[in-house]
Amino acid sequence: MDSEQLQRLLTVQMPYGKYQGRCIADLPGHYLMWMAREGFPRGDLGRLLALMYELDHNGLAHLLEPLRR
Repeated sequence: MDSEQLQRLLTVQMPYGKYQGRCIADLPGHYLMWMAREGFPRGDLGRLLALMYELDHNGLAHLLEPLRR
């Protein structure tokens, strides 16, 4: 994990589904948990979703707040 990946959580948008257009960092925890159970998509999107899931699951989502400014 590096700062570029954390920044991308705030800029990359979910390309499909119920939360289409929402930044990865703004996806609700229950959706990230569902994605973790079902399996993250392949590629860059899956890696970002998995990273956000880990941050959310471990109570570390607040670490993104300084990057939002």
